[in-house]
Amino acid sequence: MSATPAVGTSEARVRQGRARGLPVLVALVVGAAVLRPVVADWFDADGLQSWATVFVAITVQALPFLVLGVVISGVIAAYVPPTALARALPARPGLAVPVAAIAGVGLPGCECGSVPIAGRLVARGVAPAAALTFLLSAPAVNPVVLVATAVAFPGRPEMVLARLLASLLAACVVGFVWIAKGRDEWVAKARRNEHEQRSRFGTFIETAEHDFLHAGGFLVIGGATAASLQTLVPRSVLDGVADHGALSVLALSGLAVILAICSEADAFVAASLTQFSLTARLAFMVVGPMVDVKLIALQSGTFGRRFASFFAPVTFCVAVGAAVVVAAVLL
Repeated sequence: MSATPAVGTSEARVRQGRARGLPVLVALVVGAAVLRPVVADWFDADGLQSWATVFVAITVQALPFLVLGVVISGVIAAYVPPTALARALPARPGLAVPVAAIAGVGLPGCECGSVPIAGRLVARGVAPAAALTFLLSAPAVNPVVLVATAVAFPGRPEMVLARLLASLLAACVVGFVWIAKGRDEWVAKARRNEHEQRSRFGTFIETAEHDFLHAGGFLVIGGATAASLQTLVPRSVLDGVADHGALSVLALSGLAVILAICSEADAFVAASLTQFSLTARLAFMVVGPMVDVKLIALQSGTFGRRFASFFAPVTFCVAVGAAVVVAAVLL
């Protein structure tokens, strides 16, 4: 009898926390842009001015795409039922994998939202390989991400094409790997999950608010990290890593996993890392939307830890390999 009030109280606290956190995030971003000249004058340090300039440039450039992305993600979560995609996929997993990868172009969404969508697809009987392929492709190849990449890399349309092809390739390869090596018991938890039914508008508001607050926080962290790399880390250290091809690719791929930046914003961070090759920066953009610390946590919660322990390393290796192969051809 006492469990229900406790759950209701917990949910109310989560919503209250989100309501307080959203204006705080917006205030931090706006405050950083407005107060940059004042803070720079206080400290009168060239390094601080450079740091603030890079941080504000990355954050302000990426924010409109982040907002657009979370709005679209909210609309899809509220008004596009998973059964619509399930009906469009072929029954045979081998055919469903490439179709699911291409469907990511038409059904864009944040990577945070793609995990529960994939879970609902599995629960509704969609082949796990196809659902997981969609999980990887939707945040990586949707129009918002591609336009953001074009804006971040002006005059380099090959970067947009390379990101599209490498992401599609990685998503399909992981889907085929799951067909060969995956086990049904690793996704059994998703089939048991029950989801609370809400109104469509309520789902839209909650999804958009959650994704913006969650992804916006990682954007701030990512922008601050990129600015720190450019201004605080000695140039010789960055150049030393960037000059080693394989090491630079692995370094930026690992950075993508740690930073966990939303796919609508990661191109601006990648574009700022000018010491690194286009191949390394492509790997950063391909790996990030597919495997990072927040996605591993979400996948563990949706599918289980055994699933994540298999899926995350495989996805990382395939994403890095796809980026290197496509870069060798296009960049």
